[in-house]
Amino acid sequence: MTHVLTALAWPYANGPRHIGHVAGFGVPADVFARYMRMRGHDVLMVSGTDEHGTPILVQADSEGLKPAEAAAKYNRIIVEDLDALGLSYDLFTRTTTGNHYKTVQELFSTLYGNGYILQKKTLGAISPSTGRTLPDRYIEGTCPHCGFDSARGDQCDNCGRQLDPIDLIDPKSRINGETPKFVEEDHFFLDLPAFADALNAWLDTRTGWRTNVVRFTKNLLDDLQPRPISRDLDWGVPIPLDGWVERKDKRLYVWFDAVIGYLSATIEWARRSGDPEAWKKWWQDPEAVSYYFMGKDNIVFHSEIWPAMLLGANGEGSGGGEPGALGKLNLPTEVVSSEFLTMEGKQFSSSRRVVIYVRDFLERYSPDALRYYICAAGPENQDSDFTWAEFLRRNNDELVAGWGNLVNRSVAMAAKNFGAVPEPGELEEIDRELLAATAASFDAVGDLIGQNKVRAAIGEAMKTVAAANKYLADTAPWKMKEDPKRQGTVLYTVLQAVSDLKTQMSPFLPHSSQKVHELLGGTGVFAPMPRIEEVADLDEGGATDGPYPVLTGDYADVPKWESVPLAPGTPLDKPVPVFAKLDPSIVDEEIERLNS
Repeated sequence: MTHVLTALAWPYANGPRHIGHVAGFGVPADVFARYMRMRGHDVLMVSGTDEHGTPILVQADSEGLKPAEAAAKYNRIIVEDLDALGLSYDLFTRTTTGNHYKTVQELFSTLYGNGYILQKKTLGAISPSTGRTLPDRYIEGTCPHCGFDSARGDQCDNCGRQLDPIDLIDPKSRINGETPKFVEEDHFFLDLPAFADALNAWLDTRTGWRTNVVRFTKNLLDDLQPRPISRDLDWGVPIPLDGWVERKDKRLYVWFDAVIGYLSATIEWARRSGDPEAWKKWWQDPEAVSYYFMGKDNIVFHSEIWPAMLLGANGEGSGGGEPGALGKLNLPTEVVSSEFLTMEGKQFSSSRRVVIYVRDFLERYSPDALRYYICAAGPENQDSDFTWAEFLRRNNDELVAGWGNLVNRSVAMAAKNFGAVPEPGELEEIDRELLAATAASFDAVGDLIGQNKVRAAIGEAMKTVAAANKYLADTAPWKMKEDPKRQGTVLYTVLQAVSDLKTQMSPFLPHSSQKVHELLGGTGVFAPMPRIEEVADLDEGGATDGPYPVLTGDYADVPKWESVPLAPGTPLDKPVPVFAKLDPSIVDEEIERLNS
């Protein structure tokens, strides 16, 4: 057994999340976590809503709310949506908790004590109309190095160079299009150049990473600059230094506190579990592994900045130092970044109404229909385009006509002719071939999931579905009424294949795998689901206001990743369809809904 940390990017709590977000961080991570649990590993899947920074203030203003009220509103919406999608978090929390504030301030103090946080004057971007600090990512302009006209204030996505907003040619605010005003102010910086050698050596030890992550990160190391970690804001984690902690106009930068959330969420989970020291199994054990899931716009924070912060907290930068109260902390084992999901050829944009929110999607379609599309056609290694026509095709031709049809036909025939899982007779070669194929696909599918090749993994499982459907067509058990013994053997064989496939489909399609488990006469929970709990903050000093929802769950009793023989005589009833066939009219309806 290995301790496996599955760390998901923190969705920002300034609005509902759309399906592009969960395609990047949510579903791929849940597939991985569910599979690793079935392989017997001790998995901890954590994240939460990212609730600090200017975007929260902007959204709160637009709705006439206080920042804490806006964050709480969207935290609850996001929790409910991720629960409906079946993402099996051990803890999905918030960055406004007292526990998070304490953890962030502890890590800051360790970095500061080790000499990796610098104080200096800098030019900060201010909105002339509001007087508020503009986050670097909310400023766009032309890159001074490569001429890319949509470079952000923190980096250029075209050439990969780190930038400051003042570097941009013709900078504009993404919030309202105005030209920012730059004013001199005192701030704190993470001394990234002090970690150049350590980061480079660490990256050289990483194997099996997606090429885009390694290439992007290596390019960044050529031009590391100190990175600001504080801002002129009144909404965020206070700076834990004398003369600063009591100031109302200075807070730690949202990106700095958000990445520490992986650690603080693990600590919070441990405290809520009744064993406050349990978090150390995932963060201090050298044998533990950690996988971080996000979209490609967050690579820099997880492959460069967070590792640098951990190195600094461990005293492993060029300036040395000692681990702080949190001890020596593990660096990421792998950073799993997905590309972007577009929609009908356009980039998702809530402000331009080019968007399908998770909540709206799940009001009309099943969660497994969305999960299947993301797994089979998501933006794993390159951008992919969601179209309603392709969603319809994959749902009807693959889920319904392929996997769903196999389940319904085999269970229906067995229920009608035997009323139970039939007793098999002597197997023929064609029977043994199918059972050998389903048994072998456990390794094939599992190995691909373990490498985070979700598209290939579900494709491998669907090949076995096709083989089982071909077996049914070739054997034609509906023609064997005069030979019930052979008919029973064939139906037992295909039901065993269905049972194996429901196990292999469980990480991808947990809701429907639970249904198949029950159609085969199974009882109890087969694919555990998360649940929402209302909790109180563990500590004072945060920004939560009253009880709030978290996602958690009990995933200890999961099936093993292996073939389990069906018990002949298990009663079977007439099945209900596992998936709903969609009418072609939904394509025009959804496009019209989008356009209006």
